[in-house]
Amino acid sequence: MSSSLFRKAPQFWERRGPTSILLWPLSWVYGSVIRVRKLIQDLGISNSHSAPVPIIIVGNIRVGGTGKTPIVIALAERLSQLGWKPGIISRGYGSAAQLYPLQVHSDSDPLLVGDEPVLIAQRTHNQIPIWVFPKRQKSIKALLKHSPEVNVIISDDGLQHGGLARWPAREGGRDIEFVVRDARGEGNGFLLPAGPLREPASRDRDATLFTEKTSDIKSGLLDEYYKGRRAFTLEGKLGATYQLINPSNTQTLVQIADQFLPNKITAVAAIGNPQRFFKSLQNAGIAGKCLPLPDHATFTPEFFTGINAQCILITEKDAVKCSAIEDERIWVVPLSLDLPDSLADWLQSILQRPDPQRYTL
Repeated sequence: MSSSLFRKAPQFWERRGPTSILLWPLSWVYGSVIRVRKLIQDLGISNSHSAPVPIIIVGNIRVGGTGKTPIVIALAERLSQLGWKPGIISRGYGSAAQLYPLQVHSDSDPLLVGDEPVLIAQRTHNQIPIWVFPKRQKSIKALLKHSPEVNVIISDDGLQHGGLARWPAREGGRDIEFVVRDARGEGNGFLLPAGPLREPASRDRDATLFTEKTSDIKSGLLDEYYKGRRAFTLEGKLGATYQLINPSNTQTLVQIADQFLPNKITAVAAIGNPQRFFKSLQNAGIAGKCLPLPDHATFTPEFFTGINAQCILITEKDAVKCSAIEDERIWVVPLSLDLPDSLADWLQSILQRPDPQRYTL
């Protein structure tokens, strides 16, 4: 059951009601398939093999974006600062027609390799190798063949990808699985299609990464399945905007709020959780019309021409799909985050453990 069927989350996913209850039997069937797949993996009879380097998986159990891409960028940058040689693999939304893995550069076609990998390449200035392919094992092989110096790989999503095998010793191994969670949480708690979950919320993870502050985090009362688990809050920060057609032309959000009336500003977002982008703008003093679109939606000049506004604000992820659009009204709002030192130190301690495949009794 592909999450691509739900590019825009239905409202009944957020709370239990007649529709979700009616669909629950299908969710039970979906859950049974998940349990069988997990049993096959646990028995070691699946066609999966451990990679020769540690893998850091940054994923989510909820359909739709929860803020993984900025985390992948931050992880790659921090690991580089610590002396590691990271590489990145991704499925690449829109790359299903590929016959072989492709390396992503800042000028790659987002329609071919996906908008998120292109954004990562742009933000990391092509200094970190990025490969995309639905079969991640093949991406790993291609990446390491092309860049043998890479000694740790970050997988953008992949928690549900059976081909990414863990190191043999669960506690002594060097792989890490992060579950990214935003303020929406797990919605009504049901699996697809009755709810937004691709896996049960109780699935194993090494740590939960919260991309937004929520009331349960502030009060310290986390859901039962988070008790006793590692959790880190990574809040993103909006930077100075830059003009799409002239990136050297920048303005702060304060300057934009002072320059344009609220009814002359429109914010557009085609991401997994557009409301997070809109809320961040509002917190920064930007009031205006908000136009949410399905995740990974494409843009045309005609689309922007039809917007009655003097200033149009878009995300960096959407900007990579607008390189051919000449509209001086469009301003790009960058988002960045820093990893807490506690997270970086813990990450470093795991990656420095001995290779469990090389040192066996």
